[in-house]
Amino acid sequence: MKLRWVLLGSSVMAALLGAVLVASEPAAAQTEDPRWDNGYCLGCHDVDDFQMTLPSGEVLPLQVEREVFEDSVHGKLGLSCVLCHSDITAYPHNPIGVETAREFTIQTYATCTTCHDAQYSQSHDNVHAQAREAGILEAPVCADCHGDHDIQHPGTRAEAIQDTCQNCHFEIYNIYADSVHGAALFEEGNADVPTCTDCHGVHEVAGPHEQGFHLFSPQICAECHRDEDLMAKYDISTAVFDTYVADFHGTTVLLFEDLFPDQETNKPVCIDCHGVHNIAAASDANSQVFQENLLATCQRCHPDATENFPASWLSHYKPSTDSAPLVYFVTLFYQIIIPVGIGLALIWVILDFIRIRVDKRRAAANA
Repeated sequence: MKLRWVLLGSSVMAALLGAVLVASEPAAAQTEDPRWDNGYCLGCHDVDDFQMTLPSGEVLPLQVEREVFEDSVHGKLGLSCVLCHSDITAYPHNPIGVETAREFTIQTYATCTTCHDAQYSQSHDNVHAQAREAGILEAPVCADCHGDHDIQHPGTRAEAIQDTCQNCHFEIYNIYADSVHGAALFEEGNADVPTCTDCHGVHEVAGPHEQGFHLFSPQICAECHRDEDLMAKYDISTAVFDTYVADFHGTTVLLFEDLFPDQETNKPVCIDCHGVHNIAAASDANSQVFQENLLATCQRCHPDATENFPASWLSHYKPSTDSAPLVYFVTLFYQIIIPVGIGLALIWVILDFIRIRVDKRRAAANA
């Protein structure tokens, strides 16, 4: 849903900018300069098998089908080719100056910033951009996710993932599709479950190699699991986040977030126990937190843990008379005895202080 609204807003911006650019051109220029008429460009580019051979030997398709473009987001807005291809000023065109087809795609994607500057700026520093800077030219740019002359509004959230993320991350996509979230999305069409963009972002894509992503990942889980209305629909307790931050692991992670946000913690966060893309329901025999699998999960950090070690886990549910009654009554005992004990100690200190003052005054009066 987030991706859909971002693209819709971007398209509206593009239409407004297109109108401004067209309006800024003198009326005579718009009518006399054939470049403003897409038919002028398509006269050459809407020709079957129109292509060129690059120095690398690759064939670069140059055909743009009129029907395909006119059915696209930009085509329906009536945008002119030259709004994107602003460097095309004459024919024959200037040499493109690249060796490979991939270099051409990377060179031309900066065109998107003309209308979509905010999204371009967000993507300029994301993990994909960092990968390209490191020499991995296959890392996607705008056209790899959105298309070029055939850009469409994304359909359902499932379709958006299938049409974009899985093109490069197909192994992770298959794992996610079998998870509790993926199964609900693809099999049931449930739009409440998180998808790639909910956890990793849309244009500002971040991943596990990003500094702080692992440390702050519980906040991503909390977006859904602390939402009382959403969790009530599926009879899931919202205490999962509160019980996590209240224990030793969660408290330590919160301290790291506040005091050392640039450092990694060695304490587990949600994904360390539940998995990442393979998250399964706790009742699923394949889940990492399924009772029979829990010991192996704990032993990742506690190699000396025995079978009794995970028995203390309360499944993120607060103890009650029905669930973990012993823990409940011990907790209740301390909740009573500690404040009562501290209160009695304060009363004793105050009374002792008063007695000492009274004794001093009596001693002074009798001196």
